[in-house]
Amino acid sequence: MKSLPFAALIALQLALSPAVHAKLSPAEAKMAKTVEAEQGRNLALLERLVNQNSGSQNLEGVEKVGQMMRAELEPLGFQVEWKPMRDTGRAGHLIATHAGKPDGKRLLLIGHLDTVFEPDSPFQKFVRKGDMGEGPGAGDDKGGMVVVVAALRAMQAAGTLKDANIEFHMTGDEEDAGTPIEKARADLIAAGKRSDVALDFEGLVRDAGADMGSVARRSSDSWTVTATGKASHSSGIFSAEAGEGAIYELTRIIHRFRTELPEPNLTFNVGLIAGGQQAELDAGGIRATANGKTNIIPAIAIARGDLRALSPEQIDRVKAKMAAIVADHAPGTGATIGFDPGGYPPMAPTEGNKALLVKLNGVNRDLGLAEMAALDPLKRGAGDISFVAADVDGLAGLGPWSTGDHAPGEAVDIPSIARQATRAAILMSRLSAEKR
Repeated sequence: MKSLPFAALIALQLALSPAVHAKLSPAEAKMAKTVEAEQGRNLALLERLVNQNSGSQNLEGVEKVGQMMRAELEPLGFQVEWKPMRDTGRAGHLIATHAGKPDGKRLLLIGHLDTVFEPDSPFQKFVRKGDMGEGPGAGDDKGGMVVVVAALRAMQAAGTLKDANIEFHMTGDEEDAGTPIEKARADLIAAGKRSDVALDFEGLVRDAGADMGSVARRSSDSWTVTATGKASHSSGIFSAEAGEGAIYELTRIIHRFRTELPEPNLTFNVGLIAGGQQAELDAGGIRATANGKTNIIPAIAIARGDLRALSPEQIDRVKAKMAAIVADHAPGTGATIGFDPGGYPPMAPTEGNKALLVKLNGVNRDLGLAEMAALDPLKRGAGDISFVAADVDGLAGLGPWSTGDHAPGEAVDIPSIARQATRAAILMSRLSAEKR
């Protein structure tokens, strides 16, 4: 049987069980109808956004996507500003502000203009495949920006937008942040300090087929271990004079990381490794070159990896453990560890975040949708909302559901756009009506 449109499904549920859904107001019912009625318009916007390449390093392309979003937001009454960030190596950010009642809660919406797909990627165009829309950034995060626009249009149609205080930050470098990151995220951090609620419109996560609520995101840091040894003839390996060499030392350190560091909500990956008589990283730390011979004890070995944790305390504790392991050298070797500046902080699962999920589940109940359990933070990566998490309660994952993110074939689930936009419109309307 062909599935009903989202608004029609809601109308049917309301008719069949009015007692259960009595809290859905006429304005909220109108929001659901508006989102469904404008699904074609929303998909057309998605296609335009996806077909404009906006890889993080395609500065002009990111700016063009910003211009497209400006054209959607200004007619809704937003004051829109482009914040250039060329001095950080990236295009910039689009910031849209809507002034409502002075005593109403201030909402911070977060999305991003850029994708991981640069102009040299073969994956460039939007293609509709049944209920899926395939294309670069279709889910991450152009689908999320479409959800926001659809929700705001629905609020305008229902009359709830006019009183809402909303600041919408669309970063141009979420996938590959500019440096220094303190400058690249300064505007977002400042917005978090003046807001009451932060809502992140990166993709919805489903677990075992169920929509999940994201009240936490882990951090993202990068580290480099450099091990050294005495370059000499391999026949002397393990002797007191020659020692164990740089590669054995690096291997020993990584093995100790793997066996001694594990704890809940922590992961650490080794993403790049090189060693030999000579070895070095490129300026970006993403490529390595090495040379050596089998009969020479290696003088240097280098490993690069990441570290993801759920709280600042966990990050500090694990970094201290890593430093202690690195400092405990095998005979005839040395090693150092360095942590890259400007990592992504964590978004801890605070009571305030959990309370927001309770409010979202109130929306779900009134729409006749299943309640959303809190997602295990191990199942989602770092994101921009983490930069404001220390200052404001927040929810992540309010964008659409998608598959294959960050790889050719990335595809957004089209029905989830309407569902997420309806949820967001009602949630934002209810939050905006609350007093500060």
